[in-house]
Amino acid sequence: MDHICPICNGFEMIRAACDRCGCTLEDKGRLMDYFDDYSAYLEIDDMKKSNTISNDLQNNQCPHTLSCPNCGTNSIMLVGEW
Repeated sequence: MDHICPICNGFEMIRAACDRCGCTLEDKGRLMDYFDDYSAYLEIDDMKKSNTISNDLQNNQCPHTLSCPNCGTNSIMLVGEW
């Protein structure tokens, strides 16, 4: 069975605070979409095999890039897929 990310599909929103300043983080999308110009169009599971995050494919997690609009801190959150 295929799994889907509730964030990518608009069912939920990420609500997280910056560890550095406490400001609300902004979701900047899937980490893999930043790899190159065509990565957003490739198969998600294939991209997970080469994204350098261990076990996101096996654990059905979607890595999202988060950014703080206040201090500029960037982080990655692994979102559990359904």
